[in-house]
Parts: sequence; structure tokens; C-alpha cells
Amino acid sequence: MNVLLLLVPVALLMGLAGLAAFVWSVRNRQYEDLDGAAWRILNDEDESGNAPADRRPG
Repeated sequence: MNVLLLLVPVALLMGLAGLAAFVWSVRNRQYEDLDGAAWRILNDEDESGNAPADRRPG
């Protein structure tokens, strides 16, 4: 039973740390564009202009 005196406050602190991390991520707009990365990975165009020879126009 004495171990509960240690584990309960540790669990509460870990829960508060997780809640603080979530609030921080929401305030820093981490969840603004949920679909952007999914669409960017499907984009075939090379933004740097270094397209492979078989994909270059002309």
C-alpha cells in the first residue's frame, strides 16, 4: 500500500504532462492541415526541378 503513495502522484504528473503537451500542440497549430502531408506524398512533380530524364517535358 505504501507504493501507492508514490505511484498515484507520478501517474497524475504524467497525465498533466500529456495534457500540457496536447494543449501546446493545439496552440502551435500542429493540427491545422491534417490532409496536407497525405496529398503532398502523392504529388509526382519534383519541386526542385530535378526530374528524372524520362519525366522531363520535351
